Amino acid sequence: MTREQVIEALQQVEDPELFLDIWFLGLIYNIEIDGGLVQIDMTFTSAMCPAGPMLVDQVKQKVGEVPGVDTVEVKIVFSPPWQPSEDVKLTLGLI
Repeated sequence: MTREQVIEALQQVEDPELFLDIWFLGLIYNIEIDGGLVQIDMTFTSAMCPAGPMLVDQVKQKVGEVPGVDTVEVKIVFSPPWQPSEDVKLTLGLI
């Protein structure tokens, strides 16, 4: 599997409050691929995100469907805190 395939899978996971995918939102901080293991560092739009567990489950499911992936590990990090990009702000009508 390739990094691009993992990113394509992540683009299928939508934040249920913002209706945008987690890759576009910038919630994915790091992707490490080691054989069939994919390790992902991600954050949430807020530390108290009620959809957090659901998002993690969806990441594991979608990335796990990529051919060649045996194991998906997701680490939740809050440093640095999530800040929406200019593109995200524009899409959400914040600027």
